[in-house]
This record gives sequence, C-alpha cells and structure tokens, in this order.
Amino acid sequence: MQPVAENRLIMGQKSVHTIADIARLAGVSKSTVSRALSDSSLICNETKDRVRAIAKEHNFQINVPAQRLSMKHSNTIAFVTHAYHKQFSVADLFTLEILGGISAGLAENGYDLLMVYVDPCDDSWAEKHFNTGKADGFILMTSTRKHLHIKALVEKGAPFIAWGVPDLKYNYCTVTGDDLNGGKLATEHLVGLGRRRIAFLGGPPVEVEVKRRYEGYVEALQAAGMNPDPALTAYGDFSNSSGAEAMRKLLEQAPDLDAVFVNSDLMAVEAMRVLQAVGKRIPEDVAVVGYDNLSITEQCNPQLTSISQNVHLAGKLLAVNLLQYLQTRVVSHVVMPVELVVRQSA
Repeated sequence: MQPVAENRLIMGQKSVHTIADIARLAGVSKSTVSRALSDSSLICNETKDRVRAIAKEHNFQINVPAQRLSMKHSNTIAFVTHAYHKQFSVADLFTLEILGGISAGLAENGYDLLMVYVDPCDDSWAEKHFNTGKADGFILMTSTRKHLHIKALVEKGAPFIAWGVPDLKYNYCTVTGDDLNGGKLATEHLVGLGRRRIAFLGGPPVEVEVKRRYEGYVEALQAAGMNPDPALTAYGDFSNSSGAEAMRKLLEQAPDLDAVFVNSDLMAVEAMRVLQAVGKRIPEDVAVVGYDNLSITEQCNPQLTSISQNVHLAGKLLAVNLLQYLQTRVVSHVVMPVELVVRQSA
C-alpha cells in the first residue's frame, strides 16, 4: 500500500501542503527547501531547480510566516534610535536621510525594517526585541549613552552594527565618517578664505565624533599659526534649536568672530539665522561651514557649504554589512571618506 499512497502524494496536487511534503519529494531537508524557495545563495542551482519544479507542479506557495518561524529568523532588521520628538521632524533629518540608505540596502536583500525608539537610559529593549525573535539584528543609531546600548547588545550576543567610532573594548561592526579629516577640511577652507577668528560650534562634547572634529579643527588652526581660543568654542546637541543657542553664546563670547565651523547642517542653518538677525552678512562678515551635506543645505539662504560623508551610502553599508555579518560572522569596520562641498555661505 505504501507505493500507492506515495503515488497519490506525487500526483495529487492538493496532497502537498507543507515544506515537509516538498522536502520528502525532493529528498532534501526542510531547511534546504525553505532556502531554495527563497533563492538563497547557500543552495546550489541544481537543487533550487528541483525544488522549484516540484513546488510548481503542485501549485505550492510558501507560507512566509511559517517559514520564518521554522528557520528561526524573521528577515527583519531593527533600526534603533531615540528621536528628539515623539515623531520625525526637521531635527531628525540626518536620521531620515541615513534611513533612506538603510531601507534600500535591506530591500535589495529581501529584509524588512522595524523602527525601535528607545530611552537613552534604558537598555531593556535589546532583550525584548532579540529574545522574542522580532529582529535578526540591530542597526544602532543612538548617540546619547551609546556605550550603554552597545554593552547590552554584546552581553546578549545580539548581532548588530553601529554608526560611529568603534569602542575597542568590544568586537562589533561599525560604519563611521572620517571626523578628524572632516574637521580639518572645514577649518582649512575657512583659513584659506582669510578668516582668522574661526569658531567651533560642536555637538555634544562627550561624543567621540565631536572630539575628533575638534581635533581636526585645532590641527588646521595650528598649521596656519593660530591657537584655539576657548571663547570661540560652544556646543549643542545636534538639534536645530541648540545651534541657535550656541551661536548666541559665541557672539557674546567673541563678537569679532569672522567664521564658524558647525558640526551639523541643522545647527548651521539656525546659526545663520541668528547671525542674520543681528545684522551679520553671510559670508561677507561671517563665513559658515556645516557638516553632513544634507538636502537642507541647498534649500536655505544662503546655500550652506558643508562637509559631505555620503549619508545615503553610509546607510546602505550599515544594512549590507550587518546582513553579511549575519551570514559570515566577519566583523567589519568602514570609514566613510569626507569631502568639502562649497556653496554660498563660505
């Protein structure tokens, strides 16, 4: 009787309901069938063709949720950030633009994106989203208390990649910009324009990226025979409102400043508004250079000179390199090159 039953399974299209049925007919494991139907590079073309032919013959369509459950992965990557507001706003423009690259990189590889907003002081989200299988890995974009989140992910063994300079205490993937060179390029450009009272308007002073941009700023000043002046230094938190506040502080401390290197395009746009409000002409009285080369640089008046670190490509690399790590467990570190994009403000 067994041969007859087997024949009914092969010939009766309605008898094939599961991956296990296809696996039995193809003489392979369920995981091989799942990967073959998902066009995984781990399966040879001959096996893929055999599995697909059987599936087509029996009008079989894969149940994606069931497949993901049986394979113990979700095909979803979590993007972890903390926003300035409850919803995206102009203050999150950098996040939005890098997210565009991340989305493209994931979509090209058949992965979905999960947005995760976190409290900078709380690391419990890592266990919640990883242990429950909601995400296969994480793209970490937090800035405040980033070390806390990195430590939590490492301790839980969760796959992740982070934007920013790597913490050498841990072994994980990163993509970051060449902040030291970015600070030098911006300052060298302002020195080349003949400016001598060049201010530094930074992001949070505790952040490694900000420290490196300041180091580049100092190196360029000293190479031109100038020393940094504490009165020409102020800090914000990368938000647009903090750029305005820090610019007012700089004008109080050093009313004779003739240029300012701002660590964020968002802060730079607000800094220019403050300068214009007090009667300063840009660039005649004060030249301004921003950072990131976001789309807003061409929309403001005057258009903003900025340091570009190719935010869209950086986002795509964050996605693709994390997926590569999930397959190979090879840790990668990428430093994005920077370039000066000259516009009207300097």
